[in-house]
Amino acid sequence: MRLQKSFPIKKCIPSVRRTHSLPSTERERDYKAAIACLNTVQSNFDVVNAIRQSGLGMNKQAIPEMIEWCRKIGYKVCGSPLMESLIFPGLANHPKPGAFDSLEPIHIAGTKGKGSTSAMVSSILSQYKAEGVNKVGLYTSPHLRFVRERIQINNEPLSESSFAKYFFEVWDALEDAARKAGHPDPQDPSTKPVYFRLLTLMALHTYLKEQVDTAIIECGVGGEYDSTNIFEYPSVTGVTSLGIDHTAMLGDTIEQIAWHKGGIFKEWVPAYTVPQPGNALEVLKQRAKERYTHLYVVEPHPGLNHIRLGLDAEFQKTNASLAIYLAAGYLSRSSLLYCPHPSELSSWPLPHEFVRGLEQVRWPGRCEIRREQNLTWYIDGAHTGESIAHTASWFASRLDRSGDQPDERPSPSPVARTLAKYFRSGSLTHLPATRILIFNQQTRAAAPLLQTLYTTICSSLNTRQPFTHVLFCTNMTFRTSGFAPDLMSSNVDAEDVVVRRVQWELTAAWREMNPDGADVEVVGTIEEAVMRARALGGTQEGREGAAGVLVTGSLHLVGGLIDVLESSAGGDGGGSG
Repeated sequence: MRLQKSFPIKKCIPSVRRTHSLPSTERERDYKAAIACLNTVQSNFDVVNAIRQSGLGMNKQAIPEMIEWCRKIGYKVCGSPLMESLIFPGLANHPKPGAFDSLEPIHIAGTKGKGSTSAMVSSILSQYKAEGVNKVGLYTSPHLRFVRERIQINNEPLSESSFAKYFFEVWDALEDAARKAGHPDPQDPSTKPVYFRLLTLMALHTYLKEQVDTAIIECGVGGEYDSTNIFEYPSVTGVTSLGIDHTAMLGDTIEQIAWHKGGIFKEWVPAYTVPQPGNALEVLKQRAKERYTHLYVVEPHPGLNHIRLGLDAEFQKTNASLAIYLAAGYLSRSSLLYCPHPSELSSWPLPHEFVRGLEQVRWPGRCEIRREQNLTWYIDGAHTGESIAHTASWFASRLDRSGDQPDERPSPSPVARTLAKYFRSGSLTHLPATRILIFNQQTRAAAPLLQTLYTTICSSLNTRQPFTHVLFCTNMTFRTSGFAPDLMSSNVDAEDVVVRRVQWELTAAWREMNPDGADVEVVGTIEEAVMRARALGGTQEGREGAAGVLVTGSLHLVGGLIDVLESSAGGDGGGSG
């Protein structure tokens, strides 16, 4: 095995030491200025690390604090009766819908698949314009290339001009509130909430101004104390598959994590989830009971056996099934469509609007395939043990289908599905000669994720040599300019990025797992990893898609990769599978 360093470390140092600049004049109120302002409220690494190591967990005052931020920009939010009792004891028994309940929100929590599920719900509901669903909001995190991807309407990110408009409306309202409160410097970042809270405020403000018919809101971390959990009467709530993640804030057992996720359930509001590991389901049921609602457990919908999902992976059927129930729940409660009782939905023939929405859904960076000369990119931002195992299985299953054209494949027949399982078993595998892994995970325990990825792919392909080349890189985007402005992150250890500590640890872990296997290289940026992969693919005699490249481990890595692919002349940036 050959170890390589492609560029000297010192080239990365200037791009890690960033400064923030605010608009110097009133005329500088464009998207670029908005991002510059937004980046000033990122929590730095020292603060984030202190919280992780403190053992204090989630901030139990997060909801009252978020309600107060809402009031500062002009919105009355009641919050839950419990939170009202903390803030306004006299109102505890008289909850009223808050300002944001008029959005008829669909609130989604979970560990795995909540972004994909949210996108599927949005895609389904967008098919119902004739029934009156003219505008569908979708709020997710994190973004891949651009911050404005987080705030979508009808499955399209806000334009740069709209983002700037609504951002500065919220920004100015916060400064006005600070000024009225007598703050000595209303422009100081301390007069604003932190990054995620600010974007949540902006998203909800945007959706009210745009008069969306519903807004699908994905939780950030957890649920009970998540900044999005300020709805009194959402239309429906859902919890996707659970796993172990964010342990410093949510706890290190599946039961503790389930408790947090179930915190989004509301009184008399239908709640849905999927089969869960261990005792997680019992915890969710108890949380639903505490909130005087019923929790429906969603099994895979049989109608999905005749659909090729826009997110084409076997594990996405779990997310698609939950999306069906959430969309049906919203449409039924809004009297826009007759839907059977949830207990009977499994035998309900899916309307063509549901089918079309599930087939047309696109969610970049999740089970995404891009093709260019000599390379096929397999891209998925999995970053937990369970999700990365799913990604490994998906990648293995797709290697033998690399010649498929994503938009022209017919729905698989039962025989084809049986053969696909046979291929995935490794018995008939035909692998590309060059197989490349690009991997990083900067903020979680990376080595166990790499181990899961390696073990699962080896098992699926029946080989101990799943890759011919492995590239470990940081999440820094470009060699010379460092992070793209929308991708700048202050909550990682800058010194670790400079010396590539995580990447060298991953190299040692791979050497132990696969001592006589792939050539391993450590590179400083995503751009360099792309350049190296293209150079390796260039040896494949001009055959389109001849080399397969799996990119996984982090949504931040995937976002940077897509930015490089879209920005570079070498890739056409086209096509997703």
